Amino acid sequence: MESKFKGSVLDFFVNCIIVSLMCTFTLGIATPWAVCRMMNWVCTNSTISGKQAKFNGKGGQLFGLFIKWWLLTLITFGIYGLWASRNMIKWVIENTETV
Repeated sequence: MESKFKGSVLDFFVNCIIVSLMCTFTLGIATPWAVCRMMNWVCTNSTISGKQAKFNGKGGQLFGLFIKWWLLTLITFGIYGLWASRNMIKWVIENTETV
């Protein structure tokens, strides 16, 4: 099983700047779309066992979950953040496939 990543440092840097600006200018509201943008970039540049990775997640799908996780983290004084991080990873994996 061979996996490859072909993304360049410049592309990564540009994407980081874009998602940082998205999150900053929207006061964090665009974070779900920023996550999806980065995951799309990662998958576009990745092959797993010779198959192209594809990310199917949408920011709108993640937005509701993101708000719920944020509120639960706030209510529990940060404790739920551990589960929120795990849930985010789970959501990303569930929305990634090879084609």
